[in-house]
Amino acid sequence: MLYLMITVIKSSFLQHKLSILRNKKTSNTVFRQTMNEASYLIAADVLKHLQFKKITIETPLIKTNGLKIAQPIILVPILRAGLGLLEGFSKFLPDSEKGHIGLYRDEQTYEPVEYLFKLPKPKNKKVIILDPMLATGNSSIAAINLIKNKGVTNKDIFLVSLLAAPEGVKNIQKHQKGIHIFTCSIDTKLNKNKFIVPGLGDAGDRYMGT
Repeated sequence: MLYLMITVIKSSFLQHKLSILRNKKTSNTVFRQTMNEASYLIAADVLKHLQFKKITIETPLIKTNGLKIAQPIILVPILRAGLGLLEGFSKFLPDSEKGHIGLYRDEQTYEPVEYLFKLPKPKNKKVIILDPMLATGNSSIAAINLIKNKGVTNKDIFLVSLLAAPEGVKNIQKHQKGIHIFTCSIDTKLNKNKFIVPGLGDAGDRYMGT
C-alpha cells in the first residue's frame, strides 16, 4: 500500500525567512526577495531526496567515483505564487526543463479553474511541482492529475510548498497516495475563506505586488 510521505524541512534560518514572509508589515519588495532566498534553502533539502547513480569521472590528477542525478528534472510552478519557489531550484538544476500550470481558485466553490498547462515530454523524468500554499489541496490535486494524465506516476512527483494546512494534507492523502510532500510548516487550520492560519495571506498577491 502506498502512503503519503511528508517531509517538514527543519531549519532555524529557514524559519527566520518564513517569519519575514508571515509578517503583514513586510513590503512586497522584501517579500519577493525573501521568498526567492527561501527557495534556495528549500531546494537544497528537497534535492537530497532525488535518486542518484554512480559515475566515473576524471579529475586533473586521477579517475575517481562520483554521483549524478538519475533522472532528468522538470520544474512545474503553479502560477502565480509558484514562481516564487522557482529561482533556487533553477539555479541548482540549470539543465532542468520547465513546465507551467495556471490555476485560479473560484471564490464561490473554492475549486481550481485551469487556464494554462504546458509540460515538456515527461517520460522517465522527475517532476517537481512548486505550490507555495497547500491550503485545501484542490489546486495541487488538479495539478498532479494533469501531470499524471501525461503518463507520470505518483512516485515520480514531488510536491513542494512553503506552508501546508492539515486539511490539504489529508485531501492529498485521500486522492494522491504515494506523493512526497515537502513543506516548511504544517500550520493550524483553514479559516472560513479557506486561507491557511496563521499562514501569510495570499502568496501570489504579495509576491507580485497586486
